[in-house]
Order: sequence, then structure tokens, then C-alpha cells
Amino acid sequence: MVRVLIVDDREESRYFLSTLLKSSGYEVESACNGAEALERARQNPPQLVISDLLMPVMDGYTLLHQWRADPRLKQIPFLVYTATYTDPKDEQLALSLGADAFILKPTEPEDFIARLKQVLANPGARGVTATPPPAPGTPTGVSLAAPQEEERLLQQYSDVLIHKLEDKMEELDKANRELKRHVTEHKRAEEEARHLATFPQLNPNPVLEFAANGGLVYSNRAAQVLAESAGDGDLLGLLPPKTPQIISECLASGQPCLRVETQRNQRTLSWSFYPIAENRVVHCYVGDITDRLKLEEQFRQAQKMEAIGHLAAGVAHDFNNLLTIVQLESSALALNSSLDAETRNSVSQIAKAADRAANLTRQLLTFSRKPQKESRLLDLSELVEDLGRLLNRILGENITLRTHVTPGLPHVLADPGMIEQVLMNLAVNSRDAMPDGGQLDLGVSEVAFDSVAVQPHPGGRPGRFLQIEVRDTGGGIATENLPRIFEPFFTTKEVGKGTGLGLATVFAIVKQHDGWIEVTSELGRGTVFRIFLPAATDAAKKQVGADLPAEHKGGHETILVVEDEESIRRLLQVTLERYGYRVLIAENGTEAVETVTRHGAKIDLLITDLVMPGGMNGQELAQMLQTLFADLKVVFVSGYASDSVTRNLVLESGVNFLRKPFSTYAILDLVRRCLDGARRTDAPAG
Repeated sequence: MVRVLIVDDREESRYFLSTLLKSSGYEVESACNGAEALERARQNPPQLVISDLLMPVMDGYTLLHQWRADPRLKQIPFLVYTATYTDPKDEQLALSLGADAFILKPTEPEDFIARLKQVLANPGARGVTATPPPAPGTPTGVSLAAPQEEERLLQQYSDVLIHKLEDKMEELDKANRELKRHVTEHKRAEEEARHLATFPQLNPNPVLEFAANGGLVYSNRAAQVLAESAGDGDLLGLLPPKTPQIISECLASGQPCLRVETQRNQRTLSWSFYPIAENRVVHCYVGDITDRLKLEEQFRQAQKMEAIGHLAAGVAHDFNNLLTIVQLESSALALNSSLDAETRNSVSQIAKAADRAANLTRQLLTFSRKPQKESRLLDLSELVEDLGRLLNRILGENITLRTHVTPGLPHVLADPGMIEQVLMNLAVNSRDAMPDGGQLDLGVSEVAFDSVAVQPHPGGRPGRFLQIEVRDTGGGIATENLPRIFEPFFTTKEVGKGTGLGLATVFAIVKQHDGWIEVTSELGRGTVFRIFLPAATDAAKKQVGADLPAEHKGGHETILVVEDEESIRRLLQVTLERYGYRVLIAENGTEAVETVTRHGAKIDLLITDLVMPGGMNGQELAQMLQTLFADLKVVFVSGYASDSVTRNLVLESGVNFLRKPFSTYAILDLVRRCLDGARRTDAPAG
């Protein structure tokens, strides 16, 4: 069987010619250009080649030229079958290059087969042309089919061609549908690829891709920004030290490697590696977790402070009980007119020491959940001078403390413990800013602002104020940090040396006292904090009264004292009885109810601790007794105010509440004012 090689770039031409040849008994193979035909022929030479002229890659003329130059192929007949005929020179060129025949499309099937047989039978008879009927300027067509065979061959060819064409059209239609499906899927895949490609590009988080050898092959813009923000812009320098090993292990195991942390310029980066096995690459995602770690540390610190608060509240409660005894005894001694001057001075020093200890316990209580401000008329000059003696021991020998106070300053209405805490915090901050020593100036003066003078003071207002100034010669605060220094948890100190709560507490306390605070600082030139507290008005002075009474008023009413600390209970009984009151005492709520039941008479005033053993707290006891005595007045006493026992309870210092420790005067004054007051000072029902 003769094997024919068809060379044509048009699929339909190859198909129709192949159908014709196969129906005539030939074996057929095809190529879509000259280069492919040469490759096929050199591997397995055909007995005949039929080639078009105009084709991509390699045209028919070039193929013909190389065909005749190849020793293995040059004797194989070469038939040109083309629709290209614009000039007789086209045919002449093909024949001169060695074509055995030049046939123009279209040609009758029987004529084409006849010419093919002629070429195969006589390959040496080159230069013969087969064309349509002759016309001026065209080659001569040669028909070698016998006339009697013409109708039969034509009908046979038509039948085969129509049958094959129907099958081919069905195949083409199916192929066309399949092609459309593939094109649609390809377009969808391309669109998805483009869509997905934008994710790493536009992702605000760094994304990287590594090859199997550990080399970085891709990084998005966010990764470059991270490298630039880290200092030198070197992304490779940021990678974990064993990145190639991590890449190798990820691809080998198929498992990701998560949360590999590195440190760079006081920042913590977390790297997670995910292997993509089918592509033999590893994707990496990077996160700057510095802020998150800080928040976690702040949360742990807050929990620690909450625990300290619970402990401080318990310690302060017990300590206040002891201080109450000291204050009651010292104030009772001070009321004894028979004491000589030296003894009276000693008693005064004991009382002052007890006051300072009470202030310290109030500072401890600022760590608890609900610190309460207990305002009184306060001489800031005296407080600063007293505090200076304590600060000298805290600041150390390499820091010089100087106090500056103006005599005759007006008082302020403030909680002395809280103001001491403010000054203590500022002094300690100044000490930390002067590790090599320096000078700390602490002063108090009076200032007055009108509507014009107050304008340079944000947060200020017109009026008379006491100004506390804390000035140091330390390293100063950077300008960019000044707006944030009062924010909770913000600190410029090293890790582990500051909680970021000191200045936030200072700000809150000053605000709570209707004042404001200002700060000026310059790196290398020190820092100045100025606190402005409103001077006490005449109305405020009348509200809180004088520090010491002109006289102590007693009475004859019946008072029930309920206190679990025996020393305090006995001291209160002795003190109140000394001033004429009839006093009943009880250790807890249950015993108090039994005492009232045995007594049988009316109780005018209940003085009760808020927190007591025995299953009944002070609030519950007050509510129970008020069902028996509708006009019963109540004074609550406590070393701390526990949330669980003060719910729905209004506590007003100087009205129905006395915080431990307290003096004899304080309890006598409050008892008298409660009994004489027009307003009811008991606990609300329910």
C-alpha cells in the first residue's frame, strides 16, 4: 500500500484530501507545515508527498528545496497541490525546484487521482501541470481519467465524501462544543488566577513564597514595607535563621511550621510556613505581633494588680483596725486637760504618725476595686514639707530634694492620701529619670486666672488655684511621647520597669479633685509637672467644718455599737459613755439582734461595721433593725468598702459613713450630727 504524506496548514483541506486518498486505497499521514513534514519524512519516508505552497513556519517552496537536497528524500515524488496561482512564475518556480507535478485547486477527484497515479508510475516525468480548463495566461490542465469511468468515479467520490463529511461534521460539532467548554473553563481559570493573584499583591499582611531549595521567589508589597519599617529594607535579613531547613522539612512532611518568632529592632515577628506540595513551593505569612504581646503583658499585669488589690484591701482592713485603736486612744489622751506640755506633744506625734499610716493604707486601697475620695480641708504646704522628709529616704543620696512653699496659702478640699500618692508617683518618676543623680524641686504656690490668663492652659478655667510644681533635671521626655504619657499602659521605661499606670493614676486623681495637670519637657533638659487644684471656697470650709471642734457635744440617746474587733468595740463604748450616751455592744449581727431583743427599749442610733463574721453584714443588720425602729439612724464604719456588701447602699463620708481609722472627735461629731440631723441617714431598704 502506497503511503502518502499530505502537507497543508488548513485542517479541512487535509481532511478532504485524506478522505479521497483513503477511499482510493492509499495510506495517509499528514503535517500542518513544511518543518513538521520534513521531520516526519526523515523519520519514516513516504512514497509520495502532496504539499500546499503557502504555510506558516515553513512554506511549500522551502520544503521542496530541502526535500530535493536531502539524499534520503530527493527521489520521492513531490506533488504541489495549491490554490496559489497569481503568476505563471509560481508554477515555473515550483517546477524548477524539482516538483513532479503542479496541480491547482479545485481539481476533479478523478483527475487528481489519475495525476497522482501518473506521477507514481513515472516519477521522472516532471513538469506536468494539472489545472482547470485552460485560460489565457494559465497552465494547461491535464485530465487522465477515461471518459467512461468519469461518472462512476465521480459518484463514488461524492458518496464517500458526503458520508465522511456527515461523520466529520458531527465530530466537528462535538469537538466545537468541547472546544467552547475548554475555552470557557480556561477563561474562568485565567480569571480566577488573576483574581487570586490580587490577594497577595493587595494583602495588607506580608506574603512570601519560597522554592524547594529555600530561595525566596516572591514577596508582596506589604513584605517590602515590613522590611523598610524594620530599619534597613533587607527582607532576607528578616527571615528566621533556619529558613531553608524549615522549607525542606515542610515539603518533606507536608505539615506547616507555625509561629516561628524572631526579634528585630525591639519588634517581634511571627512567621508561619505552609507547604504547597503539588507546586513544590512553600507559602509564608508574616505578622508583627509586638503590639499583641504588649497587650497580653498588660493584661497579665492588670490581673496581677487585681490580685494585689484584693490582698491590699485585706491588709488595709486589718491595719486600719489597729490604727483606729491608736487614733482613738491618742485623741482621747489629747482631750485630757491635765497632761503637761511634753506629754501632750508626744501624744500629738503619735496622732500624726497614725494619720500618716492611715494615708499609706488609703494608698494601698487605690489598688482595690472602688477607691473612695475622702476630702478634707488640706494645707498643701504642710503636706509637701512632711512628705519631703519621707521622699529623702526614697530618692537616694545622689538626688538633692528641695521644697519651696509660700506661707499663708489657702487650703484645698482634697483627699490627703490621694494627693500624697500623686506626689509620690511624680517623685519616683523623676528619680528613675536621673539614674546618675540630679535635683528634684517640689514647690507649692498660689495662682489666679482670669478669662485671658487661662487661655495658654488647656483644660484650665478662671479662678484661684494652688499650684504644685515638680521639677527634675533628668533626661526629659521625647516630644512625640508627650501627648501619650497619661494614657493607661503607655510607658517609656524599659520592659519590666514600668506598668504604664503611674501617670494615668496621677491624671485620674487630679481630675477627680476638679483640677488639671500640665507637663513640659525637653530631651536632656529635664521635666516639669504642674498640678492645679482649686482653692477651697468659704462654702466648702463651712461644709467640712474646722479641723478641731470648739467643744465636744454628747447626749443621752441609746447607741448600739456592732464591731467584731474587741479593742475598737470597747474603745467606742468607753468614749461614747464618757459623753453621756447609753451604749450597747455586740460582736456581730446575730448577737446584735439578741442584744436589742433583751434590751427591749428603743435604739436611737446603730454604729456598725460593714464587714463582719457570723453570716450577716452591716447593711443586712441595719435593714432588719429598721423594721423594728422606724426612726433608727445608722452610721456605717469600715476599713474598706466591699462591692458585695455595698450594693444598693449609699455611703456618704461625714453623713452616714466613717472610714477607719478615725479619731475620737470624728466619731463624736458624726454621732451628734446624725442624731440631730433632719435628714434620715440610714441605709435604703432592699
